[in-house]
Amino acid sequence: MNTTDARRILETALLCAAQPLSLRELTALFDGALAPDTLRRLLADLQLAWADRGLELVCVASGWRFQSRPQLRPFLDRLHPEKPPRYSRAVLETLAIIAYRQPVTRGDMEAIRGVTIGSQILKQLEDRGWIEVIGHRETVGRPALYATTRQFLDDLGLTSLDQLPLLEDTDAPARDDAGLELALLDGAEHAGAERPADGPAHDEAPVAATNERQS
Repeated sequence: MNTTDARRILETALLCAAQPLSLRELTALFDGALAPDTLRRLLADLQLAWADRGLELVCVASGWRFQSRPQLRPFLDRLHPEKPPRYSRAVLETLAIIAYRQPVTRGDMEAIRGVTIGSQILKQLEDRGWIEVIGHRETVGRPALYATTRQFLDDLGLTSLDQLPLLEDTDAPARDDAGLELALLDGAEHAGAERPADGPAHDEAPVAATNERQS
């Protein structure tokens, strides 16, 4: 198979796919006849070929996909004018804590935020596919440990957690350091979420002073 035909097959598969395609899935297109390095070179060629078009080929956590360029989103939104989901500041703060401190328990999150975290906040993030329980801490009560998902990275257009914006002071409490929340705002918008309205960040009553962070 020549390079032109192989590139055309890759392009067609990626344009028709509803989800990102991993390198293993792309290899299956050719029944293993093309080595991974060859596929990567062909993918790089496709990226260059689409450099001046409305779509771009990107690599995210789950694999490769075509997506519209961010600067064209205002125009595409006119086709579907319904408003995207609106996430409260409390939800985004909680998501930021999980993203930057994972794995964390609910008790960890409450200690960092300084307020109790309602079950509906974690459920909202789980329903969105952004967080999941990956295990339990071996301590009293065996609290669930939360971490972000591959879907979270895909929606933010990232391949790994290393690409999250750096924080100047990762030891600062999240509710006192707006960077934890603001670092994810743009990514949440890219995933179809509205920015939260300005207002108090606290969703429930403050955690009692005796509630120490679990370790």
